[in-house]
Amino acid sequence: MPKTKVALTLDADLLDRVDHLVARQRFRNRSQAIEAALAEKLARLARTRLAEECAKLDPAEEQQLADEGLAASGESWPEY
Repeated sequence: MPKTKVALTLDADLLDRVDHLVARQRFRNRSQAIEAALAEKLARLARTRLAEECAKLDPAEEQQLADEGLAASGESWPEY
């Protein structure tokens, strides 16, 4: 995937922590460290959004829809 160069302004302490990780060879360079952190944060936000949307669902209605789908196919829920 093509990369685009951007300029960032970061807190000095945060940059020191990134540099420490680079020095310990946890990342090849600052760019890789920041890209990994940003990707992780975006993935976490996406999971949070999914959880928020799922919380809006009515469990009783979802159960009814699932039961209707199984009834139409001639199956039933397994006993646990």
